[in-house]
This record gives sequence, structure tokens and C-alpha cells, in this order.
Amino acid sequence: MNTILAIILVFVGCCSNVVFLELLVREFPGCGNIVTFAQFAFIALEGFIFETNFGRKKPAIPFRNYVVMVTMFFTVSVVNNYALNFSISMPLHMIFRSGSLIANMILGIIILKKRYTRSKYISIVFVSLGICICTIMSAKQVNVGQETTEEQGLYAFLRWLLGIGMLTVALLLSARMGIFQETLYKQYGKHSKEALFYNHCLPLPGFLLLASDIYNHCLLFSQSAAVEVPGIAKDVPLMWIYLLINVITQYVCIRGVFILTTECASLTVTLVVTLRKFVSLIFSILYFHNPFTTWHWVGTAMVFVGTLLYTEVWASVRAVLRTEERKKE
Repeated sequence: MNTILAIILVFVGCCSNVVFLELLVREFPGCGNIVTFAQFAFIALEGFIFETNFGRKKPAIPFRNYVVMVTMFFTVSVVNNYALNFSISMPLHMIFRSGSLIANMILGIIILKKRYTRSKYISIVFVSLGICICTIMSAKQVNVGQETTEEQGLYAFLRWLLGIGMLTVALLLSARMGIFQETLYKQYGKHSKEALFYNHCLPLPGFLLLASDIYNHCLLFSQSAAVEVPGIAKDVPLMWIYLLINVITQYVCIRGVFILTTECASLTVTLVVTLRKFVSLIFSILYFHNPFTTWHWVGTAMVFVGTLLYTEVWASVRAVLRTEERKKE
């Protein structure tokens, strides 16, 4: 029952979160910082009340380790959202972030001296080619329709290229954070809820560096079209409603993944998250009419096939089928 609930939370929460993030970004492309801050503040407040019991519960993992982890997590979150300011479409953003397997494998080989099976190397080739195809096709679609000179067109392309560079840095840093978490959990045991709280609470002072940008977007949000909300006497700006729903759905998504990790094997978690990303991508393309060519579909298919190949889903399915056949015999 918990597993089914977790899967529902993941699909409903994460897919809804992507939709409302795109609604915000389409209206205000530079709103990544205020979205990140709102998400961090909400999850930190929830964790402070229910996980640390208003600060009375001591952390199981030493505080100094959380400082290192939080620095990486804060940087990854801010850079990923800020990259949307640089003409990165939401579908490309989702596809690019699906390339975490590549970064994990590269850093795993370099840092942890891991060795992988041939099928995993093949899967990484699939994912890499898929991301390259989507990136190249998106490069041809950089919106320069309003540019009047070749110089301005070049500026738009270089700006987009900077966004790609930011996503690449965030991808590698995220993989490094995953390896750091893995070593911590081996030493101190798994404390996912505790890590979730500290990862969102400790970075909050860092948003002071982004205070002016956040404040400016608060003003912009307040100036957006107002809508009537049942039960409230006055109208509320639409962008604030979108932001509230985005924050809540982000929390639902994270809680769903957390429940899933405690109830299911890592293979099941990876499969559910991968399918969720695919559903979010399809919805983004169809609902928001994002440009998506045949080559984009080819690249997307390669990314998801590579991901499933990496997680050895096919081998697991074959093993289950063989078991069922033996039972029948």
C-alpha cells in the first residue's frame, strides 16, 4: 500500500511541479532564484518542526559533513534553476539532467575506482549520444527570431551555450555529491530525512547573495494578473499562486521519492523516477507546444533506453518471467 502511495505521490507531485515551474519560467524567465529559495524555505521549515523537533534532536551525521554536502547541493540547485535564464527549453533541461548516469559513472571510475559491466558502458554510450543529439538539435532552434543583426544572433547563441555549460557543471557536481553521500551513509548509516532537512536549511543564508534578484521578482510576481481565490476576501496575484503550488508539489515529489526508497529496491526507484521524467517530458511538449523534432524524439528514446539498460530492467524482467515459467512447470 505504501509503495502504491509513493508511486502516486512521485508522479502527481513531480509532474505537477514541472508544469507550474514552466508556467513561472514562461512568464518570468529569470525567476529561478525565487523558486529555489521558496522550495528550500518550505522544506526546511517542515523538517525543523517534524524531523528535528524544533531543533532539539541532534544530527546522527557530524555537522561538518553536512556543511560540505550542503555547499554542493545549494550550488547544484541554484545553477540548475538559473540555467533556465539562458534560453534553455524545459524539455532540453529535463533531458540534460537525465544524463546523471554519465557523470556518476565517470566520477565513480575516477574517485571510487569502480569497474562496470559491458552493458553499463553500452548504456552510457546510448545516453551520451541521445543527449548530444537533443543538444545539437536545440542549438539550431535558439530563438533569434527577434534579433536584427548577426552580432545579436551570435550573442543569443553564446548565451544559450553558457546555459549548457551551467547544466554540465551542475551535472558533474551533483554526481560528486552523490558519491559523497554514499560514503557518508556507509559510515554513519542512512538518515535520509535528516539529510533532506540540513540540505535545505543550512543553505538559506546563502540566498542573501541573491536577495536583490529575489526581491525584484517578488515585486514582479505581485504585479502579475490577480485572480479570485475561494475563501479569501481579496484577489491574489497569479504568479504567487503558481509559486505556492510549485513549492507544495516539490515537497510531495520529494516525500514520494523518500517513501519509495524506504519501501522498494533501488532498481524500482530508478525505474519509477525514469518513467516520471518521460511522462513530464511528454506533457511539457504536448501541453506547452515546445518545439520537438523527429531527431529530438530519437535522442530522447536513446536516453531512456540507455537508462533502462543501465538499471538492468530487462534482465530483471527476464528473471521474473523465467521464475513464473518454472512455477507453471
